[in-house]
Amino acid sequence: MKAMMRRGFKRWLFAMVTIAASWIAAPNPDLWALFSKTRFVEKLNREYAMYFLYPAFPDELRAWEGKEVELSGFYIPIDVGTSKMVVLSKYPMVECFFCGGAGPESVAVVYLKEKPGRRLKTDEIVSVKGILELNEDDVDELNFIIRDARIIP
Repeated sequence: MKAMMRRGFKRWLFAMVTIAASWIAAPNPDLWALFSKTRFVEKLNREYAMYFLYPAFPDELRAWEGKEVELSGFYIPIDVGTSKMVVLSKYPMVECFFCGGAGPESVAVVYLKEKPGRRLKTDEIVSVKGILELNEDDVDELNFIIRDARIIP
């Protein structure tokens, strides 16, 4: 009887540890793959009297909004003064959304909590961790935003 109880307890303990580990270490999504599932619709923006691409985010990407995520990409500086706002691109600068014709799903703006500890070079591959925000309406901002981010060594 005691042996059966010990076996049952061990199984229960194993199940509890497995469940707790899955809660603590939720798998990090491949954000670039999720970003690429976003569809864009061209609509007239009356304020600017121009057509812009507006995103329709997939549900599986929306599930990550407001959560901490990790993203790696090519570093593109845009705020030279403080170095706390940067763009990560899926592609090097010559192929990125701004210069090379890639789509808006290939770039994310990153707002760092603090300046990088060293000078980063354009097109250097970096990884960041921060809170994912999705932007549907503000044409003055990128669609994919990572806030309160830090660079991962």
